Amino acid sequence: MRLAKHGCLLAAAAIFFSSVSFAEAASFHLGDTGAEVVEIQQALASRGYDVTVDGDYGPATKAAVAEFQNDNHLNVDGVVGSVSYQALLHRAMPVGAHKSYLAGQSGIVNLAQQFLGVPYVWGGSSPNGFDCSGFVQYVYAQQGISLPRTADIQATAGYPVNKEDLQPGDLVFFAGDYVNISHVGIYVGDGKMIHASSSYGIAYDSLSRDYRVAHYAGACRVIN
Repeated sequence: MRLAKHGCLLAAAAIFFSSVSFAEAASFHLGDTGAEVVEIQQALASRGYDVTVDGDYGPATKAAVAEFQNDNHLNVDGVVGSVSYQALLHRAMPVGAHKSYLAGQSGIVNLAQQFLGVPYVWGGSSPNGFDCSGFVQYVYAQQGISLPRTADIQATAGYPVNKEDLQPGDLVFFAGDYVNISHVGIYVGDGKMIHASSSYGIAYDSLSRDYRVAHYAGACRVIN
């Protein structure tokens, strides 16, 4: 059984955005993301099924759902509809927002890009000037998301994400001394991040640049 580990990048945070309703969605399936998927994964993991609790309804989650359905004599399709939801979580599928992680993270990236060129200011946390963690905190706050102030604590505000699984809006962290997290940026896709550079202000940077590769400390996905 695989569970999300506590460590440098761990635990949960509270954030999330809109999309379709449960009535419209009717089920949870491959490609879904978010807090509701986390609940499903946690319920599966607590029963011993091999699933990573990361809020991403990927092939492994689909396989675990199908195994649960087979064990409980349900229709085996790997999709959590109302019957499977009731059996797994012991409650009816609620009526409410079925939220999309990707929709929310797209808003984060779009907002962050609006500040390109804003100067770097040590301790800055406003459009007059940002430092790295102040920039991340400010951008997320504009979406109603409260994050800690410093990069090292922001690293505990989400679920760990492997570098190869990064999605736009994920937070990426760096350790200048190879040990302690001291820098954070927002992943924008295509191997790049947007961050507050002490040399260039708010700017893009490549994760494949030698310095970034050498000092990369991990990433997290902030979801609710």
